[in-house]
Amino acid sequence: MFTQDEIDYQRIAKAIEFIQSNFKLQPNLDEVAGKVNLSPAHFQRIFTDWAGTSPKRFLQFISLEHAKSLLKEEKATLFDAALETGLSSTSRLHDLFVKIEGMSPAEYKNGGKNLHINYSFSESPFGKIITASTEKGICYMAFEEDKENALRDLHNKFPNASFFEKHDELQQNALSIFTKDWSKLNTIKLHLKGTDFQLKVWESLLTIPMGKLSTYGNLADKIGNPKASRAVGTAIGSNPVAFLIPCHRVIQSSGKIGGYMWGSDRKQMIIGWESSKVYLED
Repeated sequence: MFTQDEIDYQRIAKAIEFIQSNFKLQPNLDEVAGKVNLSPAHFQRIFTDWAGTSPKRFLQFISLEHAKSLLKEEKATLFDAALETGLSSTSRLHDLFVKIEGMSPAEYKNGGKNLHINYSFSESPFGKIITASTEKGICYMAFEEDKENALRDLHNKFPNASFFEKHDELQQNALSIFTKDWSKLNTIKLHLKGTDFQLKVWESLLTIPMGKLSTYGNLADKIGNPKASRAVGTAIGSNPVAFLIPCHRVIQSSGKIGGYMWGSDRKQMIIGWESSKVYLED
């Protein structure tokens, strides 16, 4: 039996898929609402609740031309420029509050042996999410509607760890990113299992400002290895922390949104949601 939130999320995901497939036709509100069997007024309300902006504005955000314009705007100094502004509004880059610490070689090799991992299930603007933490920080976050699948994937990441279903302060602080003024959040600490190259790529993702997009090639340039686009793509695909490490901000050089570990529709929704947040603050 689905909850109302789950039903609404499925409807919005279906609407996003329809908009994605038909954005060149610029479907109007009535057309999109009809695809999910809702009245235009009701659809507009729940879409705005989930995506943070109107269906019309969202359509503009995810169009191919918008993606291309974001790519053209990306500059190596954007991150530094953002730091210099003071970032006093709610659209400040949440990435500034994310700090990565790699696990020790022993922790990496032995599959998390001697690690005590707390985990919990929560709701987010983009569906159900599992969040897991060690004593040092968040080690895993993933969008997953099925709890059994979510827990299985977590166990696969750390096959030798001890697991406890517990919602702790580290998780609570990380999940606040979806609902609170980012200027008032504590630093979000991540404790990640990865190779040196993977950690370097994941750290480079944190330099992509909210509301902007990058490409695999741009990231390869940033880490000083311009010929490593394919390897960068593999590392991005291994990202263990959804949203906080913003792999959703990486798209194809053509401007197409491309794939996403947690679903291309969800990627579209997150990009639109973030763009709308920045747009409304500008």
